[in-house]
Formats: sequence, C-alpha cells, structure tokens
Amino acid sequence: MINKLKKVYKRIQVYLANTAWIMAEKIAVMGLTFGVTVVLARYLGPEQFGILAYANSLVAIFGIAGHVGLSGLVVQELVKAPESKNTTMGTSFVLKGLGYMVGFSLILITAFLTESLGGFEFWVLFIVAFGMIFKPLDVIDFWFQSIVKAKYASISKTVAAIIGSTFKILLVSLGAQLVWFAIAHLVQAIIASILLITFFILKSNLKVTEWKFSKEKAKELFSQGWVVFLGSIFAVIYLKVDQVMLRWLDGAEEVGIYTVAATMSEAWYFVPMAVVASFFPKLIKLKQESPQQYHHRLQQLFDFLLTIALVIAVLVTLLANPIITIFFSDVYKDAVPILVVHVWAALFIFLRAAFSKWILIENVLMFSLITQGLGAITNVALNFWLIPRYGGLGAAYATLISYAMASYIALLFNPKTQVVFVMMTKSFFAPIRYSLLRKRT
Repeated sequence: MINKLKKVYKRIQVYLANTAWIMAEKIAVMGLTFGVTVVLARYLGPEQFGILAYANSLVAIFGIAGHVGLSGLVVQELVKAPESKNTTMGTSFVLKGLGYMVGFSLILITAFLTESLGGFEFWVLFIVAFGMIFKPLDVIDFWFQSIVKAKYASISKTVAAIIGSTFKILLVSLGAQLVWFAIAHLVQAIIASILLITFFILKSNLKVTEWKFSKEKAKELFSQGWVVFLGSIFAVIYLKVDQVMLRWLDGAEEVGIYTVAATMSEAWYFVPMAVVASFFPKLIKLKQESPQQYHHRLQQLFDFLLTIALVIAVLVTLLANPIITIFFSDVYKDAVPILVVHVWAALFIFLRAAFSKWILIENVLMFSLITQGLGAITNVALNFWLIPRYGGLGAAYATLISYAMASYIALLFNPKTQVVFVMMTKSFFAPIRYSLLRKRT
C-alpha cells in the first residue's frame, strides 16, 4: 500500500508542486486583499468604497474583450504543438491587445455617458481601466502554465500585490483621496507585468522579439475560441453585473455594502482555479492515452472541489456575523445576510472550474456559450426584479440562482453534458460515497 502511494505521488509530484505555487500566490494575495479591503472599507466608507468597487466591476465586464476565448485554448495549443510556440504566443498577444483596446474604449464611452466629465468618479474609472493596457502580457502566464512552472507568474503577482497593498496602506495613513487608490491599482498592474516579462526573459528559452503574428493562426485560434469568448462575455456579466446594476438601481452605498460581502465570499474562488490549472495538462494527456482513467480523475476532481466548497460555505455561514462586525464594523452590518446567501454560490463556481476545462478537452465549446448565456440572462433578469425590492440581498439571491443555473442545472438538458451533470450530482454526495467505500475496504 505504501509503495503504491509512493508511485502515485511520484507521478503527480510535479502537478502538486505547481498547484502549491499557485495556491501560495493566491493565498498570499487573498490575505493582502482581505487586509487592504478591511482598511479601505473602514477608511472610505460604504459610498466611496462602492465607487471604487463599481469601477473594478465595470473594468472586469468590458475587460473581457481582451479574453478573446484564448485562456485555456492557448495553454492547450502550447502543450499539443510546442514547435509553433512563437507563433502561438505572438498571435495571442496581438489578439488580446486588440481586445483590451476595444474594452478600454468602451469604458471611456461609458464614463462619458454616465459620469460628470472631469469629476472624481470619471477619473477613478479612467485610471482603473488604464491597467488593461498591460493585460495582453497574460500570454506569458499561459506559457508557464503549459510547462507546469506556475511559480514565476505566482511570484510576479504576489510581489506586485505586496507593493500595491503597501502603497494603499500608505495612502490611508496620508489621508489620500479616492482617486489615489485607483492610481495604486494601476501601479500594481504595471509592476506585475514588469516582473512577469522579466521572468519570461530569464527563465524561458523563447524571446519576445521572436514572437510572430500569423493571420492563419489568428483565424485558427479565433475559430476555436469564439464560442468560449462569447461564453466568457456572458460569464463575466453574471459574475460582475450585480455591482454595476446595484450602482445604477440603488446607489454607490449599497454597492459598498454588497462588495464587502462579495469580497468575503469570492476570496475562495482562487482554490478551484489553482487546482484545475495545474491538472489541466494532465487531463489533456489522459484523454488521449486512457479515456477510462480520464473520467475517473475527472470525477475525483469534481468530488474534491465540491467538498472544499461545501466546507467553506458552512464555515462562512456560521461565522458571517462576527466576520463582518469585527473586521468591518457595524457600519457594514447589512452585509451579513448578503454574505450568508452569496457564499453558497461557491459550490457552483468550484464545479464550473472543472467543467470549463472539460469543455475544452472534449471540444464542445458551444456549451460554454449556451450555459454562460443562460446564466447571464437569468442574473440580469433577477437583478432587475430583486434589487429594487431587496437591494444587495436581492442581488445575492440573483447571483446564487444564476450560478446554479449556468454551472449545474443547465447541464441536465443536453445528452452530451448529462454525463457531467451526473458527475456533479455524485460529487454532492462525495463525503458519503467515500465513507461507504472506506468501510467496505
């Protein structure tokens, strides 16, 4: 038994190490983000904190234009066809650059239409959005993922987060105005990009100057990724539209209160992304080499992710009141019921992380569009109905229901995705299943 465990560990050692680096980075950033969020929320108050959160949400929505459906697809291309790495990297960089320029332009148009020109809210939007200019360098992160060396991207993001967080705390001590915190956000994005490209130059056998743009490669990537791209647009709508609609329908103060709850709930979303990112290359190979083993590992992945999400949801539900009142003060006490509802969306976010990779591996990209679109429509419709009646709590219920619809319920209605629906359903009973299995053995 011990020898068998050693063999299993040896086979997955590199993936566990890669996951550890990603987890370490995410935990460090999560801790810093939490600490800074507490300080900023207390310092700025619900209204100004809500304005900053609104800017970040609007950037997330329009910034999806730079996604271009390439995230997992580029990693897959680099794994399958390493001989075309320079062309893949160069083409992806150009496509993402064009996409982010479109997103940046859309934010400027929105700012001109909705905010007073030259007002502090306008400048907060502009400065936060300017960080999108550096996002095309994310293709370097894809490269490190493909060779299972996520530590370099992790170090870059962690160091940038430390510097950015230190800058924000300094601004609080100096009594700075809101616009300076938007500048701090931009500084963090710039530092992360500089470090990422530095590691690429030092640790990669590739050179940025050797990246090549190919129209043929662009057509190939976009022909495969456009469905994921549209799906990602829908995904970010149902992930971030709640704060934007709260701002438009209820005001910035309610956004600030909701953001405190959402921050505590979403702080854990790095876990499934870190786990799945590390095992994605292995799943690709298993699909080609051993379909039976591939399905077995996929079920184990769903089980693992769901169990973690369930533990988090229960703990946060029980501790929601002391968490909010101790860290954020009674000013944000209305965030407690919002957090209690919102945190249960984690179950479906964790499952979605594995499902999104299944979509790529199985080459059934249309399901990304269909499910994310259904989630977006559900979320927007429920927000229009619930926010005027219940404010932030209504937005939390809309989020929970739309996540469940997009990442679980919708899979029941198509024969191709029903196999994943069954896997997810089995994962809800994972603790019981593994307990019974253990008794039998």
